[in-house]
Amino acid sequence: MRERLFMSTARLAGARGVLIMGLVLALLGAFWRVSGQAADSATMIPPPALDTPASAAQTIVLAGGCFWGVQLVYQHVKGVSSAVSGYAGGSKETANYEVVSSGRTGHAESVEVTFDPRQVSLGRILQIFFSVAHDPTQLNRQGPDTGTQYRSAIFYRDGEQKKIAEAYIAQLDKVNVFSRKIVTQVTPLTGFYPAEAYHQDYATIHPSMPYIAINDLPKGENLKRLYGESYRERPVLVSEAIRSH
Repeated sequence: MRERLFMSTARLAGARGVLIMGLVLALLGAFWRVSGQAADSATMIPPPALDTPASAAQTIVLAGGCFWGVQLVYQHVKGVSSAVSGYAGGSKETANYEVVSSGRTGHAESVEVTFDPRQVSLGRILQIFFSVAHDPTQLNRQGPDTGTQYRSAIFYRDGEQKKIAEAYIAQLDKVNVFSRKIVTQVTPLTGFYPAEAYHQDYATIHPSMPYIAINDLPKGENLKRLYGESYRERPVLVSEAIRSH
């Protein structure tokens, strides 16, 4: 929705449309900050009491609003070898942006994170997910984006991931880390479908786009501020992985 709104305005009014939409998004960004829903409101949270031991590389699929920002965060995490934007929760036939944007496919905009537990544990991946990548207390929305396609969800691949995710949510809720209850769904992964090529590395490629500047770039700064030992300056990009094959 955010991209279609911005681009349709540009097509209708050219550069003036882009300028107007940029101003509108800037004003909305100011409102989200005041209302406490902005990306720059992240705070440190306790690490999970239950974590996974070091083992071979594994993947987990995470949904937390627009996949641009979630992808950006994990592309800057040490030990992550791949962070791919895509769709999870629905069927292969409906896994395309235009249809998913209707909110009627069952899909959520998601990111498949591949990581080496010897460098970054699943627990740290989830700690970053809950404190930096998104707000886990917002139901079927993140900031300006609304609909079930923007829901908070963890799509687990095995029982160990399920156990760790559920235990961590219970742990955070028990000590009232957030002012509201966590609404993140923990559900088995039935399929992950990479998004269209133009969605990959989007926040890195378009840092000056108002939506990115307001909603996504602060997430990267929060990662660096709160988890500096897990932060790497140079992101691991999908486009580079494709060129290397």
